[in-house]
Amino acid sequence: MFRKMKEDIKCIMEQDPAARSSFEVVLTYSGLHAVWSHQIAHVLYKKRLLFLARCVSQVSRFFTGIEIHPGAKIGRRFFIDHGMGIVIGETCEIGDDVTIYQGVTLGGTGKEKGKRHPTLHNNVLVASGAKVLGSITIGENSKVGAGSVVLKDVPSDSTVVGIPGTVVIRNGERIVGRHDHQDLPDPVKDRCDALDSELERLKARLEQIENSRVKEGDLL
Repeated sequence: MFRKMKEDIKCIMEQDPAARSSFEVVLTYSGLHAVWSHQIAHVLYKKRLLFLARCVSQVSRFFTGIEIHPGAKIGRRFFIDHGMGIVIGETCEIGDDVTIYQGVTLGGTGKEKGKRHPTLHNNVLVASGAKVLGSITIGENSKVGAGSVVLKDVPSDSTVVGIPGTVVIRNGERIVGRHDHQDLPDPVKDRCDALDSELERLKARLEQIENSRVKEGDLL
């Protein structure tokens, strides 16, 4: 247990440039508090002490603003940066070295039974405000862009953005690390740029036609 706690602290020190010391991390990082509280709640959940597990979960939610259901399975070195407003559902499965940011929801899509929440494989990054919904899988080394809504499986080594989420990079050169989410492409902007270009082309064509008619009128 203590070895895993050291891993969690080291993970934050390596990934967060604002972390100045282990002492500061232990005392002030709500994401770390939420992860450690979940470990206790998950043990109680597996022992079928469901009420106690939920109590631990809710106390943690009150102090951290992060709601993790006791039934969720979370791997090693799970990094929650900031974290306010994060929701992780009961049947979520999260691999190792996963990072999620504030406002993320790993939730369900209705009242279905059984596995109803996402599975995140190793080295996944889910950026601020993203919603990953349903019993879907996010493959290894993939990224979910800020504000995206993902409803379908995402292959490994991919980047998904938009509403609904669309894979825009897969095994591409731009995937250089799981923390480069500030460089994610914007498919909405790309589409708007394409429409602007088409509009300019049509304006030029219309102007050309009007000029031709004026010249024909002058000749008559």
